[in-house]
Amino acid sequence: MSTRTETDSLGTIEIEADRLWGPQTERARRLFQIGSERFPPLLIRAVGLQKQAAAEANKALGELPADLADPIIAAAREIAANGRDADFPLPVWQTGSGTQTNMNANEVIANRANQTLGQPLGSRKPVHPNDHVNRGQSSNDSFPTVMHVAAAEAVTTRLIPALETLHASLSRRASEWADIVKLGRTHLMDAVPVTLGQEFAAWALQVEHGIARVKGVLPRLLALPQGGTAAGTGLNTHAGFATTFAERMAALTGLPFTANPNPFEGMGAHDAFVELQGAMNVLAVSLNKIANDVRLLGSGPRAGFSELVIPADGLSSSIMPGKTNPTQSEALTMVCAQVMGNTTTVTVAGAQGHLELNVFKPVIIQAVLQSATLLADASESFAHNMVDKLEPNRARIADNLARSLMLVTALNPRIGYDKAVQIGKKALAENLTLRDAAAQLGHVSPEDFDRWVRPEDMTRRGATLDGSG
Repeated sequence: MSTRTETDSLGTIEIEADRLWGPQTERARRLFQIGSERFPPLLIRAVGLQKQAAAEANKALGELPADLADPIIAAAREIAANGRDADFPLPVWQTGSGTQTNMNANEVIANRANQTLGQPLGSRKPVHPNDHVNRGQSSNDSFPTVMHVAAAEAVTTRLIPALETLHASLSRRASEWADIVKLGRTHLMDAVPVTLGQEFAAWALQVEHGIARVKGVLPRLLALPQGGTAAGTGLNTHAGFATTFAERMAALTGLPFTANPNPFEGMGAHDAFVELQGAMNVLAVSLNKIANDVRLLGSGPRAGFSELVIPADGLSSSIMPGKTNPTQSEALTMVCAQVMGNTTTVTVAGAQGHLELNVFKPVIIQAVLQSATLLADASESFAHNMVDKLEPNRARIADNLARSLMLVTALNPRIGYDKAVQIGKKALAENLTLRDAAAQLGHVSPEDFDRWVRPEDMTRRGATLDGSG
C-alpha cells in the first residue's frame, strides 16, 4: 500500500496515498475501532451541505476571498452529492460532539480543494482545513447543524411521503370495502358487527395522525444552531454568519431553515430529536397494530380468521409446500421493534446534555436516521406488497357474521339485557341460530327477529330501533 506522510501537532503519521482525509481523521480511524456502524449517506450529504453553506456565507460576508471559497464550495458540493462517501471512514462511536467527523470533512475538503488548485494532497495550502474550511465554525455547532439538516431531509423527503403512500392505500381500501359487513372483535372475542371499511379507515386515521405528529416537530428541526461555535456565544464568528448560513442552507435544500435565536439550546440540548423520535415511536406503535391486525385477519386459510386473503408473494416454507406467510407484517413489526429500541437510546442520550454541550450527538442522529429510514422503507413496502394486494374473503366473512352470537346485542333495547343473554346462551349450548333460540324461548317472533336483527344497520351510528336504518 502506497502512503504519504503528513504532520500535525502530534507528529507525523502515514496515510494511504490516494485518500483525501488527513492526519486527524487517520488518528481517529485507528483510535476508534469500535463496531461496524458508519453514518448513512444522508448524514454525509448533510456534512457537505453544512460546509458548502458555511463557505458561501463566509464568502458573502467577506470572511473568505473567492479564490479560496470557490474551491471549498466545489469540494463540499461533491460531498453533498455523496460522491465522496468513501472518504468518511469513521464509526459512529467517536467523540460525542462529532468532532472527528467534522474534522474529517475539513480535511477532505481542504485536500480536494488544493488538489483542484494543483497542489499535492496533505499540502494544507492555500486552503487550510481549520483556518478556511472550518472558518467561523466549531464541531460543537457544526455537527448538531448537520444533525438538524439530515433529520429534516429524512422526514420531508422520505418519511412523510412514504407514510402518505401507506395512508392512501389504507384509505382506498376503506372506501372500496365500506359495505362489507363483518364480525367485529373485542378482547379477540366475537363482538357486534362492523364493516371491513371501518377497520381500514381506523388504521388510515392512525397513519394520518402519525404524519401530523412528525410534521409538528419540523419547526424545531428547522432551527439551526450554527453560529454558536464552541459554547453558544458565537466566538470567532462574524455577527451575520448565523443568519446568512441559514439562508444559504434554505436555498441549497429548499427547506425553510432559520437560525436558532439561542444556539445554546441547540448545542447543549437535543430535545428536538427526542421529540422526533417520540413521534416516530408513536408511529411504530400504530404500524405494529396495523400489521398485527392484518396478520390476524389473514390467518388461516382454514383454521384461522381467514377474512383477508394474504397475497402470495412467491415466498414459501422450506418444508411445508405452498404455505403463504404474512411476511410483510413480520418485516414491519420487526422495524417497529427496532424503532422502539431506538427511542430508549435517544431518550437516554438526549438526557446527557451537561452544561453547554450534549456529547451523545453521534448516537442520537444514528438512531433517529435509522428509525426514519426504516419506517419509510417498511411503510412503502407494506403499502405496495400487502395492503394493495389484499382481498376480502367474502364467503368466510359472511359465514362468521351469520354464526355470530353477538348479533343478539341488537335485541337489548327491545326485550332487555337478561332475555337477550338467555337467547345467546341457548343458541350456543344447543347449536341453534339466534333466530331459532329466540322463537323457542318465546322472547322474539321470527318476523320481529328479522326486522330487528339486521347486521348492516348495526354498523351505522344512529340507526333507528325499528330496523329501518
